Parts: sequence; C-alpha cells; structure tokens
Amino acid sequence: MNSDRRRFLTSATTLGAGIFAGNLFAEGNPNTMETPDSQGRFRYCLNTSTIRGQELGIVEEVRIAGEAGYDGIEPWMGSINTYVEGGGKLSDLKKQIEDAGLTVDSAIGFAQWIVDDPEQRKAGLEEAKRDMNTLREIGGTRIAAPPAGATNGSKLDLFVVAERYRTLLELGASIGVIPQLEVWGFSTNLSRLGETVFVCVEADHPSACVLPDVYHIYKGGSGFGGLELLSATAIQVFHVNDYPAEPGRQDINDSHRVYPGDGIAPLKEILTMVGGTEGARTNRPVTLSLELFNREYWKQNAMDVARTGLAKMKAAVAGLSG
Repeated sequence: MNSDRRRFLTSATTLGAGIFAGNLFAEGNPNTMETPDSQGRFRYCLNTSTIRGQELGIVEEVRIAGEAGYDGIEPWMGSINTYVEGGGKLSDLKKQIEDAGLTVDSAIGFAQWIVDDPEQRKAGLEEAKRDMNTLREIGGTRIAAPPAGATNGSKLDLFVVAERYRTLLELGASIGVIPQLEVWGFSTNLSRLGETVFVCVEADHPSACVLPDVYHIYKGGSGFGGLELLSATAIQVFHVNDYPAEPGRQDINDSHRVYPGDGIAPLKEILTMVGGTEGARTNRPVTLSLELFNREYWKQNAMDVARTGLAKMKAAVAGLSG
C-alpha cells in the first residue's frame, strides 16, 4: 500500500474516535505522560493474566510489572475487587502504581452489557459502572468491553449490538473511562475483526474504539490485513501474544498462547500496521499489552515470565522499519 493511500485510509476510517480520544490525550489524561519506545510508536504493558496462575494478588502484580520494566499494567477487575474486599484502599493502590512508575492503560472486566435479556443487561451496565468508577480511582482511563454473556447461543443483530455499545460508551464518557470493544475469537458474537469494527462505526460515538488481540483475530478467522485500515485512535491498546502451528485454528484455545516471536503469527506485519510507519500514530503511542494464559508459564517464577515477555515484545518491535 503506497503512502498516499495509507494516509487517506488512516484519516478516512477514524471510526469517529478522533475527537474524543484526541482531546482526552491532550487535556490532562494521566496517560499523556507515557514514555513510548524509541521509535515513538509503542509502550509496553503487562496484562496480569500472564501471571494470573501464580495467584499473587494485585499488589504483588503491580510490584512485578514495575520492577520488570513495563510502562503500564492492565489488571483484572476481579483482582482489584478482591483487594478492596480484603480491606485494601484504592488510594493506596493508586499510589503504589504511581510509585512503581506505571500507568493503568486498561483493565479487564466482564460486564454483560451486550445480552438480550433486559434485566440481565441492566445488571451488566451497573457492573460496568462500578468497574469504571473503581478504575478511575486508581488512574485508569480504559476498560475492555468483550461480548461477555453472548459467547454462545444465537447470533445478535450487529445494529442492535451497536446501540448497546453506544449506551456503554455514553456511560463511560460520563465517568471518564473508554470501553474498548474487544474481539473474542471463540465467541458466537464479535469473533471477527470486521464485526467488531462494524459495531464501532454504527455506534456513532466519538470514543468508540477496538481492542484487538493477535490470538483472537487468528482464532476468529479474520485476516490481519484489516488492521491497516484502522486509524490512530481506533486502536489504543493491542493485546500481544503469539500462537503455535499446532493445534490448528479450530482447536486452539487461550492456553496455547505463547510469547511474541515463539509462534507463527506475522508479528512484523501486524505491528507495522498497528504502529504505522509514516507518523500517523506517533502523536499517541499504541500500548502493547502482553496477554497470555499459558499454564506452563503459570508454573514458573512470575518475575521471570514478566521479564521474558517484555524482552520478547521489545525484540519484535526492534525489527520494524520506519
């Protein structure tokens, strides 16, 4: 794709996210004080699923992310809630995160905002509200919005999903947190990159954005080329991992994810599309969040796993041009 065409597509497919997200990053968002990689395109984040099996708790996970050298952390809301239920204070957790030199780039929640049942959906939105309010108290500004509750059963009308996502976006805007529509490759709904992008477009909201994942795009059957069409604000966080040649797409699951570079994913092409090579994204680096569920890694020392994952992400980025 030549540079003129890429610049056109990058500006023409902003998904309506530019105004809100651009202003958010320009007007006092704590994540503006992020330090990207030397090329200005990426920063590095630890999704705590990567060391989830060690059952360390959020306090220790923050310590490991900071000492391992990450820029940010992507915690699971369940871990934060467990910390609070055990008597922990969100103000103390926020200070620990800041003292560790980290930002909360995103978080993982499972509110059922998408489902057909009105009462269940109402409860899901209440859960999302609680999660986003909690997240704001520790400095977070984004949260994953996967199709939780709609992974099995019937296929939902994407126009209806867009309306429901818009409702979630409006809730997030009132709190100051961006719900990122997450691709889930194993799900009946939003398993493909194109479906997820469609919902973002039809939601017609300035903060709509996609949360892609190397493994999930592969698992859902989409190609990676569609990433080339997405603008600088359409992808703010990208879940990074790799997948092996075996088992195949139909049988592969979360536990088969491996470190970046240890599988067969075309990471150089993916990261080039996500990061851009012509300056389109350098005004706001994309966060690469290491998200693994590998049970073999869970048996290992958590610090070693975190450091290995960071080194392999940086090695993948080092091979890019531009």
